[in-house]
Amino acid sequence: MTAQPALLAGHLQSPKVPVIIGAALFMELLDSTAVMTALPQMAADFGEPGLRMNLVVSLYMLALALCVPVSGWAAERFRPRQVMLAAMGLFTCASLACALADTLWQLCLGRMLQGAAGALMTPVGQVIILRWSSREQLLQAMSWLALPALVGPLVGPLLGGLLVTVLSWHWIFLVNLPICLLGCWLILRHVPDYPARPVPPLDVRGLLLSGGALAMLVFGLEALGLGQLPQVWAMVLVVGGVACALGYLLHARRHPNPLVDLSLLRLRSFGVAQAGGGLFRLGSAAQPFLIVLLLQNCLGFSPLAAGGLVVSGGVGALLMKLLAVPLVRRYGYGRVLSCNAVLSGMGIALCASFDRDTAVWLMATVLFAAGLVRSLQFSTLGAASYQDVPGERSAAASSLSAMSVQLTMAMSVSLAGGVLGMLAGLDGRSETSVADIATVMLLCAVMCGASALVFRRLVD
Repeated sequence: MTAQPALLAGHLQSPKVPVIIGAALFMELLDSTAVMTALPQMAADFGEPGLRMNLVVSLYMLALALCVPVSGWAAERFRPRQVMLAAMGLFTCASLACALADTLWQLCLGRMLQGAAGALMTPVGQVIILRWSSREQLLQAMSWLALPALVGPLVGPLLGGLLVTVLSWHWIFLVNLPICLLGCWLILRHVPDYPARPVPPLDVRGLLLSGGALAMLVFGLEALGLGQLPQVWAMVLVVGGVACALGYLLHARRHPNPLVDLSLLRLRSFGVAQAGGGLFRLGSAAQPFLIVLLLQNCLGFSPLAAGGLVVSGGVGALLMKLLAVPLVRRYGYGRVLSCNAVLSGMGIALCASFDRDTAVWLMATVLFAAGLVRSLQFSTLGAASYQDVPGERSAAASSLSAMSVQLTMAMSVSLAGGVLGMLAGLDGRSETSVADIATVMLLCAVMCGASALVFRRLVD
């Protein structure tokens, strides 16, 4: 890991580099959160049921998870800055394809291309930061890296609601074009162009096995919940995904340079952070999808009003960035993550109580508080994962961590949609209800709280 002399002396360089790298996350999250607000209007335009629109979200995250394993290899082989620039260009072209889509499946194809590009941007950006920062300043650098990304969820819901109300959902994707051009210019001007490193040939068999496992598991679970396939075929997909996963485990043990280096999980801090973070994300990642579904489809909020409410959570997330570093330095990673996991679960449980009689100001307050605690959790997890990772294995760790993040996020949305579909099917309904969403949110709250038991094993 490359560290500058000023950093080794204990003085953090200008935050310019992590902030600029975070601009790529800003483009991703602005797009993702704005799309959440527009899902009901997309469903109406395409003539699809609202519940089916979770494909727009889960397929995007699935493509992220499928392509993330290649990111570390590509960053080392072709230089991280060049890979990031290429990914941003692909993301912009895919955004244009989404804006021109005439059917749900055309939109899903564009979203998968966006996901493939996004799979490179985030972990490759982390590789740049891990080379740029010293280990002593990693927490602060990661906090700066995440700061611009929080502006995406802050602006996205309101922007999405405004664009849908005034223009159309197509403009949600078109706004990516100028953002990408600005981001590319800033990267070329300010981000160091670190050299490539010698890497072994790409593990193609490992890519096929790991990609097959992720794809079949996610689609199989989603098909079980939404009834898109006969249950027998859905179970075949799930079993096939498990078989591919087991096949990759055997392959990784024999291959001298496996694509996904699972031996990193033996590092205590990295392994615990991945296990606890995975359980936490299974409970928390579906919340934007569930909140928008609750506010617009069940409680009758307009896209603009729903977007304005969701913004309150983004404000909380933004403010917490000012407190994350001092809190961790005072109480340590393990204590902060475990206590905050319980608070996050309580916040989701409070959101489950929203109904037509709940005051708007109370909803905004709960969402603000929930945004505070979730922001602290993800900011702390980013640095906790790399406490004991050697510099020469940072790219592999970044790829494995990003793959875990995207897989658990995709699984969270798919499982939430599946449970909602099953609950609605029990009563013979095609649409979900307030009670259905509340039930799923409470299950999510339990998973978030349970992750505290894992985080207690983290060494500070």
